[in-house]
Amino acid sequence: MSAAISDVVASALRTLPPETRGRFLRDLMATAAAGLTALEGERACGEAVYRLADAVVGTRRPEAKRRQG
Repeated sequence: MSAAISDVVASALRTLPPETRGRFLRDLMATAAAGLTALEGERACGEAVYRLADAVVGTRRPEAKRRQG
């Protein structure tokens, strides 16, 4: 199932102008979080969002790290 979802997202990203792709992904994550909250509750959603945020930490691009010092 996740392969099909990733194919749909990849296809949508290919059709969008580059400057709107980030907004699309942010909206997708917010919608997914709202859906998860409705289906499984705030605690389950909070844990999933925390894991997502934890995965992002330390993956900043080198130029972003240089700007922050």
